[in-house]
Amino acid sequence: MNIFSFILKSDTEKLPKTAGVYSFWLKNEVIYIGKSINIKDRVKNHFFQPTYKDDLYIESVEKIGFIETKSEIEALVLEASLIKKYQPKFNAVWRDDKNYFYVAVEGKKCPIIYICHQKKYPNAKYIGPFTEGNALKKTLKFLRKVFPYYTTIKHPKNNCQWCNLGLCPGAKPNLVEYKKNIKKLSLILEGKRKAVLYSLRKEMADLSEKNNYEEALKIRDKISDLEQVMAHTSVIENSKLVQGQSLLNKWVKTEKVLKEILQLKAPISKIECYDISNIQGTQAVGSMVVFVNGAPDKSQYKKFRIKIENKPNDIAMLNEVLTRRLAHPEWGYPQVMLIDGGIAQLNIGIKSKAGFADAQKIKIISIAKGKRELLMESQKEKIPLKALPQEIYNLIVHLDDEAHRFAITYHKKLRKKALLQ
Repeated sequence: MNIFSFILKSDTEKLPKTAGVYSFWLKNEVIYIGKSINIKDRVKNHFFQPTYKDDLYIESVEKIGFIETKSEIEALVLEASLIKKYQPKFNAVWRDDKNYFYVAVEGKKCPIIYICHQKKYPNAKYIGPFTEGNALKKTLKFLRKVFPYYTTIKHPKNNCQWCNLGLCPGAKPNLVEYKKNIKKLSLILEGKRKAVLYSLRKEMADLSEKNNYEEALKIRDKISDLEQVMAHTSVIENSKLVQGQSLLNKWVKTEKVLKEILQLKAPISKIECYDISNIQGTQAVGSMVVFVNGAPDKSQYKKFRIKIENKPNDIAMLNEVLTRRLAHPEWGYPQVMLIDGGIAQLNIGIKSKAGFADAQKIKIISIAKGKRELLMESQKEKIPLKALPQEIYNLIVHLDDEAHRFAITYHKKLRKKALLQ
């Protein structure tokens, strides 16, 4: 249940400068609900730069309620559910068929999804109302990557352009799975994200128990994708979307070169890098940093407190870290593992994955900083770092630096803690 935090209208400076939903109240009745990527600035605009719509009610406001969200997408969905629940008087004053938007889910056998203004068909399900069409369109664009859906009743016999982009289920979908995805998508738009994530995690756990790791990894990737979608801080600021698309385009070019160097045919989307930090074996830690499409994804970083004590053996420590990591296929295996070190570290990486059948496709590489070389599994050639194409050199160095930074930070934290005991 969403509970508003309240302030008096004279205390707008106390409002948070975060994404979320705000409400204006007269006595115990909510009279208007809105959303913003910056609650404080938006609410102050109502009072100090009022529009003709604001003039209808702003003087009668007694208190302000607000709910913070992690992103504007969450605010968009929450705003719709709260407007539907409370039906505020002054949201409805200027409401007409062109001002509010609904997501329609039409059809029982093979549902289609589209945005509309009016509830024309009694057998369709309508989710909303949503106040901003552009934000809703972009939200659905993101969610469609996680839960592909149809927008028209008839589909070509072969794959369409949306199929090739992974946004359409295809000409012959598994209708049972498709309907489950549509149900999950609907729940998210209704503000029930946690229920969907719980359901997906349960599916992943059930598949893992049945040793169906391949399908479990697919669910794990879906969870990760959904969490990333819901974490978008803004779906309206086009500059951020353009920047994100630019980074993706840049990665497509970098990935092509990296695949040639590593002699890989499969796409590369996830790279992990490892580093060990210790002083004569004490307070030893390992770090795992994750880059997705060439950019750090800190939500997937992992740190390991090494169990081997008082033994300054970096190779054994690395083996422990890699073995512990590979024992978690539900985290999603990468296509490439980069290890800080030379030939010994490369070999221990290859040895570590030998005990995990599903990890055999991972390409192990290492960076020997002493000789400034890149070493690669199943490739005799050692490439001097300075001979690498600039974009690959930058990627490798960035990964290694980030893993080193993350390990050192954790190591220092443990040392400080030990000194205080």
